[in-house]
Amino acid sequence: MAEKQSHLNGAYYGPSIPPPARTYHRPGRSDGCGCGCFICFLLELIGTIVVIVGVAALVFWLIFRPNRVNFHVTDASLTQFDFTTNTNTLNYNLALNINIRNPNKEIGIYYDNIEASVFFEDQRFGTEFLTPFYQGHKNTTILSPVFKGQQLVLLGTSELLVFNSEKSIGVYYIKVRLYLRIRFKLGKVKTWRIKPKIKCDLMVPLSSNGNSVAGTFQTTKCQVGF
Repeated sequence: MAEKQSHLNGAYYGPSIPPPARTYHRPGRSDGCGCGCFICFLLELIGTIVVIVGVAALVFWLIFRPNRVNFHVTDASLTQFDFTTNTNTLNYNLALNINIRNPNKEIGIYYDNIEASVFFEDQRFGTEFLTPFYQGHKNTTILSPVFKGQQLVLLGTSELLVFNSEKSIGVYYIKVRLYLRIRFKLGKVKTWRIKPKIKCDLMVPLSSNGNSVAGTFQTTKCQVGF
């Protein structure tokens, strides 16, 4: 009986339970991914926008098949083109007619900014800003910039040789550049502004008293670049 009583006095609570694991957090550190996740999100957003814009442009082209706008210089009158070596000044008087043809049936064009510049041997000697306008469907518009004045132009030895050679012939190689800001209009929808650059490389005969010294000017087609 005593032996049995001794056994009953011993307390039994089962197997021991280990203490809970402790977690440590370093101060100043976040559980999130921080800057890395933001960069990934930003790249995904940019990629999505590029895809949407590309698909929209493709759909627009497939539906309306826009034709390229054509630029031609149909007339050029050069009545003065004199270079003074001592002062490096160029006296000039150049008038142009530039035809812009919009062949599209559904698309109009806003010409918000038109800057016309002329160059000789990569030296700019004149710039004119023309009046903005809207060009409707299947429409031809004529621009008539006039460049007249005196400009400081630095011509080296090789450029002077070119000038004198062209002077003896009576025909000058002049570059015309149009820097545009345009928007397309389809119904009530207007696109964002784009900046095409128009390049027109002209052979312009010098005129005297209304008569050309070396033949007549030939209509020249311009190149359109973006």
